[in-house]
Amino acid sequence: MPPRSPLPPRHGLGAAWLRTPDRDKPHPDPWPTMGAWLRHRLPERVDVERMLAEQRFVHDDGSPVAEEQPYAPHTFVWFHRDLPDEVEVPGEIVVVHRDERLVVVDKPAFLSSIPRGRHVRQSVVTRLRAELELPELSPLHRLDRVTSGLLMLATTRQWRGPYQSLFQAGAVRKTYRAVAPVRDDLELPLVVRNHLVKQRGTWQAEVVPGAPVNAETLVELESRSGEHGVYRLTPRTGRTHQLRMHLNDLGIPIVDDPLYPTVLDLEVDDFSRPLQLLAAEIAFTDPIDGTERRFTSVRSLPLLPAEAL
Repeated sequence: MPPRSPLPPRHGLGAAWLRTPDRDKPHPDPWPTMGAWLRHRLPERVDVERMLAEQRFVHDDGSPVAEEQPYAPHTFVWFHRDLPDEVEVPGEIVVVHRDERLVVVDKPAFLSSIPRGRHVRQSVVTRLRAELELPELSPLHRLDRVTSGLLMLATTRQWRGPYQSLFQAGAVRKTYRAVAPVRDDLELPLVVRNHLVKQRGTWQAEVVPGAPVNAETLVELESRSGEHGVYRLTPRTGRTHQLRMHLNDLGIPIVDDPLYPTVLDLEVDDFSRPLQLLAAEIAFTDPIDGTERRFTSVRSLPLLPAEAL
């Protein structure tokens, strides 16, 4: 484990770190300077020369790493990465609940839960770490970027384990609602059970016939308006794209789903058609004090584009 970072968070993100290798006594150090090692260690797209000149690489004590500083083994180097420009995601993050252990928010569609890939500053974690002044804030479960609704976060590392274990044990009762077509020949309620797999680098998940069940969802129709209805979805597992796959496989794909049944070629800043899927309720027994907790989304279906609100 690295020592504590000498750099404060920036944009709600902690500093990155690297460590030079331990000394290999039979062989001389292959890099004459720390600058040479950083160029070897970091991708070509990183402007190491500029960052060194701006004193953005620092040691454990906060002193800058110099270009011509002699290479030293087992040395930690800290820095903040350059972040790409991002289009601001419309919509408000509503804080539904906050106490010393938990923050529960209601996020808009298109906002990533965690900083990842092209969505770093435009993520729930990055925004709220800065806005709430909680540098260790971290999500306790997943919520797709295009999905709206409730997301639970731990305020510090101290509380992450007890609450995350609830999700791992299936002890959190989650309810979703979705707008999808109505099939008159489909008898509801029903439970969908199958084996879902999403391969790294692919857009869509897939069903593996004959494999042991790893995904289960109770599907109920709550209301109907013309050819569409509002479905109540109660997942008993939490596979990637589970609810979207299960409704699609029933022949009732969720309205405005960019991946199911067909992958749509949409721009990353196209916020015009939010997926009609809402993480509506979360309930559980608190592992710390034993109280019953229940949180409800402030949003309702159909979900409108932010500019229409």
